[in-house]
Amino acid sequence: MEHGTPAKSERIESVERIEPARIEGVPEGISDIVAELAAASAKLGHSLHPRTAANLAGLVRIMNSYYSNLIEGHNSRPRDIERALAGEFDADEDRRNLQIEAAAHVRVQAQVDDLAAAGRLPEPASAEFIQWLHREFYRDAPAEMLRIRGDSHVFTMVPGMWRSRPDQDVAVGRHRPPSSERVAAFMAYFAERYRFGKLGKAARILAVSTAHHRLNYIHPFPDGNGRVSRLMSHAMAQMAGIGAHGLWSISRGLARGLESRGDYKRMMDHADTPRQGDLDGRGNLSQSALNEFVLWFLRVCLDQVTFMSGLFELDALARRLRTYVERSETLKPEVARLLEEALVRGEFERGEVPRIMGLPERTARRVFNEVVSTGLLASDTPKGPVSLRFPVETIDILFPRLFPES
Repeated sequence: MEHGTPAKSERIESVERIEPARIEGVPEGISDIVAELAAASAKLGHSLHPRTAANLAGLVRIMNSYYSNLIEGHNSRPRDIERALAGEFDADEDRRNLQIEAAAHVRVQAQVDDLAAAGRLPEPASAEFIQWLHREFYRDAPAEMLRIRGDSHVFTMVPGMWRSRPDQDVAVGRHRPPSSERVAAFMAYFAERYRFGKLGKAARILAVSTAHHRLNYIHPFPDGNGRVSRLMSHAMAQMAGIGAHGLWSISRGLARGLESRGDYKRMMDHADTPRQGDLDGRGNLSQSALNEFVLWFLRVCLDQVTFMSGLFELDALARRLRTYVERSETLKPEVARLLEEALVRGEFERGEVPRIMGLPERTARRVFNEVVSTGLLASDTPKGPVSLRFPVETIDILFPRLFPES
């Protein structure tokens, strides 16, 4: 059940039940962190060559997927996710399903990033976009993953479809979301309240956090709401100008919290609190609780942007690339020059390899092929320019603390 019981059932099923949906009269503490986050994300987004950043974003998607799964209680190892993206799935059904979930998250986030880069990202809070996220996430899901078990019945979820029948009504802990027959109306109201087209930059940044909670509060799908909300938040961050070209992850921050791993669940529950008297806003829910959630959420975002900025700082990353080569039993010392060249320039032509390494052409070609075999350098075409890549096997040295096992 919820923390309080509204006086009338009509109030429970009214779309205004999610009010306050936004922060009005933004407190100074929140406005300060909005400014910090905007500045820090802009710096991160311009810290690396665009080609290097784009390749790093691929690793960040794996990280985002890993932590999003972890929030759901599913532990998919980074190497298993990378294998799934290459079409290599585990024989064990449970592990294979985890791989399918994780690969789906990476694939959908990549589509979101591509849309953002092309300037074609639609309204991220629109019903059509949110339903698309859900439909795409479950596109390759096996039938068993779509089978939802209630207290006394089982039904098959249709990807991209709202809850719409009484047998799809749910309770999430103490929270009882709107009934299934009202979900479409709630989501239409949600889309209007969070429509970016009418919001300024600061309001868009704030909406990333408030919409995240309110979407989960409505719980529009029978399952997968948490995953969709995190993908929606990622899209919102991109459109709000704090996405830094995909170089940081909200899921990592939510999974880790600021004080403990229980922060996310506790703060989401806290933001469910009903209005506490006449001085607590004018909506059905508590304005002060929403303010506290927003402040926490934005601090999590800033913490992640700061962490990734340190990890991706050019000189520090160059040092770790050199360390990787030094510790390798197969790579020649001259390889470090190739990796640093790719880091700084983004890419270089294959014909430049002997000059960069200072080796005779035949020797340089052999050494180059050795580093290509590790996956650290690659090209999009057989003879095209090569750029720096970041296979999962390199993360322990190149990106310490990115994953728990690192």
